[in-house]
Amino acid sequence: MWMIKLTLNAIALAACVALLPGCATPEPANEIATLARQAHAWDGAIVRKDLPAIAANMAPDYRHIRDNGAVSDGAAFLAFMGSPKLLIAPYQVDDLDVRLYGDVALLSGTTRMSGSYDGAPFKSHYRYTDVYVKRGGQWRVSSVQITAIAE
Repeated sequence: MWMIKLTLNAIALAACVALLPGCATPEPANEIATLARQAHAWDGAIVRKDLPAIAANMAPDYRHIRDNGAVSDGAAFLAFMGSPKLLIAPYQVDDLDVRLYGDVALLSGTTRMSGSYDGAPFKSHYRYTDVYVKRGGQWRVSSVQITAIAE
C-alpha cells in the first residue's frame, strides 16, 4: 500500500512541477526572444531568396492565406518565393508582437514591402499573423495570414 501512495505522490508532484511557470520549460522571455530572432531570420531569407532557410522554418503542414483569400501550401509558397520573376527590396517589419501559448505562438505585426514581379513594380503594406508550433523542441511556422492595409 505504501508503494502505491509513494507512486501516486510522485506522479502528483511531477504533474505539479510540470505546470509551474518556468519549470521544465524555457522561460517565456527566452522563448519570445528566440521566436523574434527566428522570424527576423526568416524575413531575411525571403529577401535573399534562400529557399533552404525558408523551408527549414516551415512546418510540414504549412499554409499561406493571402490578402485575397487564396490559400497555398508550402511547396507553392517556396515556388513563388524562388521565382526569378520576383525581386523584393526593401522589406520592413514593424510592430512585432509575440504571444506564447505553450507550444503555440502567434506572431503579428505589419510589413511594408517593395519590389517587382516580372518587371512590374509593386508596393505592399499588410498586417500579418504567423502561427508557430513547437514540435520536437523546434519552432516552425505552420500558418501565415496577411491582410492588406490601404494606403
